Amino acid sequence: MSSVNEAIVREYLEALGFLVRQPRKYQVVARSKSVHEEIDLLAVNPALRPGQPLPKAKIWGAAELAQVSCAVVAVRGWHTEKFTAAMLASSPEIYRFAEPEAIRAVEAELGQAAPAKILCMADLPTDPDPRAEALGFLKSRGIDGVILFRPMLLELAERLDVKKTYEKSDLLQLLRILKNYDLLKSGQMDLFAQVRRRKPPPPPERTGELSPTEIHGDPQSKDAGEI
Repeated sequence: MSSVNEAIVREYLEALGFLVRQPRKYQVVARSKSVHEEIDLLAVNPALRPGQPLPKAKIWGAAELAQVSCAVVAVRGWHTEKFTAAMLASSPEIYRFAEPEAIRAVEAELGQAAPAKILCMADLPTDPDPRAEALGFLKSRGIDGVILFRPMLLELAERLDVKKTYEKSDLLQLLRILKNYDLLKSGQMDLFAQVRRRKPPPPPERTGELSPTEIHGDPQSKDAGEI
């Protein structure tokens, strides 16, 4: 599953013009990962000069990434979970990639200083207060920006042309097939959709004559027949 998650992030970054490299090809199983092994991807934007100021937004998309010259990326799928502040505090391996030791190793490898520290994760709480608390916690741990999987997949789907065959990418080809058969919804349509209220049915037209119920009362009522 981790390779699928990394493939999604890699395709997304490459679609935005980044050169992406995976720093290691092995999987750590029998021991704890060292700090530098928590890093999943390294990305460089050749269109930007190093030293550009980072976006101020905490959740990043294409517009924010266009301002990033280089980045160190950690991918945390866990697609059935919402990353709350309490969950993040109990799982320090989620943000260990942003520790100074790991960043020094990345700077030496990329030849650029102060790479953006990006965490790609499944989802955050829906309620504003827990969501802001989780983002604030990540900011306090050195994370510069958070990218969520749902916006990534929606942006990738929007960029696809169903008339093209993406034979060199299994992920893009799969998204193209789903989009071709209308199995993917447009994120923009979901964003701007408005709920339409149903109008109440018009009252029945009166003919000028009283109905038997209005004359004699409802026979099921306790007051029926009483005057």
